[in-house]
Amino acid sequence: MPFLIHQLLGNGTWHFGAEMCRVITALDSNSQIVSTYILTAMTLDRYLATVHPIRFNYIRTPCVAALVIGLVWGLSLLTIIPVWMYAGLMPLPDGLVACALLLPDAVTDIYWFTLYQFFLAFAIPLAIICLVFFKILQHMSASVAPLPPWSLRVRTRKVTRMAVAICLAFFICWAPYYILQLIHLGVQKPSIAFSYAYNIAISMGYANSCINPFLYITLSETFKRQFLRAVRPVNRKFRVNPSTTERGSVSVRMVPEGAQQEPASREMIPSNMAPQ
Repeated sequence: MPFLIHQLLGNGTWHFGAEMCRVITALDSNSQIVSTYILTAMTLDRYLATVHPIRFNYIRTPCVAALVIGLVWGLSLLTIIPVWMYAGLMPLPDGLVACALLLPDAVTDIYWFTLYQFFLAFAIPLAIICLVFFKILQHMSASVAPLPPWSLRVRTRKVTRMAVAICLAFFICWAPYYILQLIHLGVQKPSIAFSYAYNIAISMGYANSCINPFLYITLSETFKRQFLRAVRPVNRKFRVNPSTTERGSVSVRMVPEGAQQEPASREMIPSNMAPQ
């Protein structure tokens, strides 16, 4: 993003050379695509965890997760091969240059490249995400679980809310960018308003990568528990300390290990047996 901001503030001019143009353009395209592919992989993981929790439990391990992430990055790097090949410097007036895709046939190739990017980076992942969440909700509504009806309704509502939020966030953030890309195929000279809308659409696409973790933290109880367990200090252990109240009932308190034991011990002694 710093390079993109620098280019936008400089009216499209590029000052970092041809190699940096190729590298930054490829990395930018890769970050867009890999975030979409990882979100799709996470959705498939949710499907296995919800619909087939026992059958595919051996697959959902840290080693397999690392392998899947590696495959996702490899697939994304393959997807952006055209960017590696054709990113370069385009001459501008006054001796300036811009960083752009220099396709062999600008009229025909940009048409096919736009469709190629639209389907691989947006349409197909969106279809997979929506289909998988539909299957999850269908399974939860049809399964007979040993839960009270109100508990099952609450669980289904939570999963539905998270599914709708993730699909909507993905669609709202990325749809404007790809729709404007398709519209741009029929626009010879974009207006200033179109350019501003296009820049805003790019920023919304970047924002999607920032929004997804907060959606999982806000809407997923399991994610919250695992996150709190990960960030909670491991060196602070607790023990259960039962004590009696004035009415004779027993209460349970969590006391850090290493704390003074005497007050807790005295609380457990009935008042009529306390030393005088």
